[in-house]
Amino acid sequence: MSPIPFDAILFDCDGVLVDSERITHVVLTQMLGELGWTLTVDEAMRIFVGKAVKDEAARIEAHTGFAITDAWLEGFRARRNDALERDLVEIPGAPAAVRAVHAAMNGRIAVASGADRRKVELQLRKVNLLDCFAGHIYSGHETPRSKPHPDVYLAAAAGLGVQAARCAVIEDTVTGARAGLAAGATVFGFSPPEPGHSSAQALLEAGVAHVFTDMVQLPALLSRWSNS
Repeated sequence: MSPIPFDAILFDCDGVLVDSERITHVVLTQMLGELGWTLTVDEAMRIFVGKAVKDEAARIEAHTGFAITDAWLEGFRARRNDALERDLVEIPGAPAAVRAVHAAMNGRIAVASGADRRKVELQLRKVNLLDCFAGHIYSGHETPRSKPHPDVYLAAAAGLGVQAARCAVIEDTVTGARAGLAAGATVFGFSPPEPGHSSAQALLEAGVAHVFTDMVQLPALLSRWSNS
């Protein structure tokens, strides 16, 4: 690989590294149904993908009349984590791509996720990538604002000791892409044909620099990138 022309590479997790979205939204759909809001999994994904469930409490209450509590959120996370432990797999090509980028960047990579830390660590461990991100896992639950605000990407860049404007961000949703762009980073949109990811058109309209469809492409894409 040629040298990558960024100071650090910041990865989203869900939908970029792990194929978690349908698993999570099956659980969410079941629990919303228990509150009286009947959705298909695809409908739930269109509404909630890229967003933290806790940040959508007002929307859920508007449809159910139920005020989302910390106890309900804990129950959701417990059921979700059980399902992830059982069924989660990696995004095809992601582990090899991450390890290639990790080597090329001398370890200057991070995960910046809107999910809670326990979920992120569970998922990275399940697909054998936890070692690549040790010490550089950033959760939107631990910043003042989650995506689409830039806070988690700014925290990740600061944790690596670099400027966000000198980072590449890898995202698969418009919500996440907006967060990376608001941080000043160069955002690469991942849009494979499978459901659960924003479309290439939506990502380009949001302002990403480039869209790709296969994680196998990422190391070469980054190494030959030029803004000129």
